[in-house]
Amino acid sequence: MILTVTPNPSLDRTYEVPSLERGEVVRATGERVDPGGKGVNVSRAVAAAGRRTVAVLPLGGAPGALVAGLLDAQGIEVAPVPVAGATRSNIALAEADGVLTKINAPGPELTPAEQERLLETVREQSPDADWIACCGSLPRGLAPAWYADVVTRAHAGGARIALDTSGRALLEALRARPDVVKPNAGELAEAVGRTLATVGDAVKAAEELRGMGARAVLASLGADGQLLVDEAGVWFGSARVDAVRSNVGAGDAALAGFLIAGGSGPEALASAVAHGAAAVRLPGSVMPTPADLDPAAVTVTADIPADRELTEPAP
Repeated sequence: MILTVTPNPSLDRTYEVPSLERGEVVRATGERVDPGGKGVNVSRAVAAAGRRTVAVLPLGGAPGALVAGLLDAQGIEVAPVPVAGATRSNIALAEADGVLTKINAPGPELTPAEQERLLETVREQSPDADWIACCGSLPRGLAPAWYADVVTRAHAGGARIALDTSGRALLEALRARPDVVKPNAGELAEAVGRTLATVGDAVKAAEELRGMGARAVLASLGADGQLLVDEAGVWFGSARVDAVRSNVGAGDAALAGFLIAGGSGPEALASAVAHGAAAVRLPGSVMPTPADLDPAAVTVTADIPADRELTEPAP
């Protein structure tokens, strides 16, 4: 079982539009409503693969009730933490050329009592978990060290932790030695405080995160592929993608694929790349099923193309 923790979940509305013209009426050609938040997306991808998952998340108001109902309909066990504030609603505008514009609401502020109930719910659900995936931004009210506390408590209970967050929350959590962290290129650059222009730059940054405490780093480099850096070595994975429909949740699908395949080594990286590549070919934040995967399109190698320039250098 993979347990996910999403401190700041959302109700996500995705509109497909021909193009986005500021100040004009834009008519959508497609619309989706999905439960959102990085950890929620990991649970959705795990469930789509036919595996058991439990989602721990604070929920409030009508949007929270809708999120719970949508997750239940997808076969995901929900361990809700009731909160007074309403769950946030996010909007994504996906243009025909693949450009995505996202509007993310801040979400409710959790009270001290709600924060404690969230931690207690994670503790109650963790004994059956093979992995605990803690993902996304922290809502108002939670201190930057909150994820570090979760990692410490999880390790004390014998659980393995995968962490996908950024900024100060990531840096604080590294001190607690999470088993794997999954930054994208921008988050990796922010963590080390410099621009990443090549795959080699990303490898060095991932190694620095390991020096700060991460036991393994699974780094998403967008269209350029993914890196896995751990104590056994460095691997680079990529996949052919003919057309990108939406990259919403692609990194979350990749993390799910990595954990489903055991969470370590080149085979898990190959699974991560296959899931991420499949996700970008689907609309909105739809998570791929096994039928959507194309393992033959995936390449994983220990021969790192260090000089390859990143398609989108990370500032």
